[in-house]
Amino acid sequence: MQRRFKVILEKNESGGLTVTVPSLPGCVTQGDDRREALEHIQEAIEGFLEALVIEGLTIPIGDVELIELL
Repeated sequence: MQRRFKVILEKNESGGLTVTVPSLPGCVTQGDDRREALEHIQEAIEGFLEALVIEGLTIPIGDVELIELL
């Protein structure tokens, strides 16, 4: 089963983007631009999920609801 994860892209102090996956705490990476950041987070998610399997931990099936507040 293919899973989909919401990611958050935020500009960082170096001018690039930091990307986090709210439903996978600790799964964080960055990139100089959107394309690079998204490539890196794809790799990070795959590695994160592989590590969960190796450790015998549960892979999250739920997702998060993102709400933007002013």
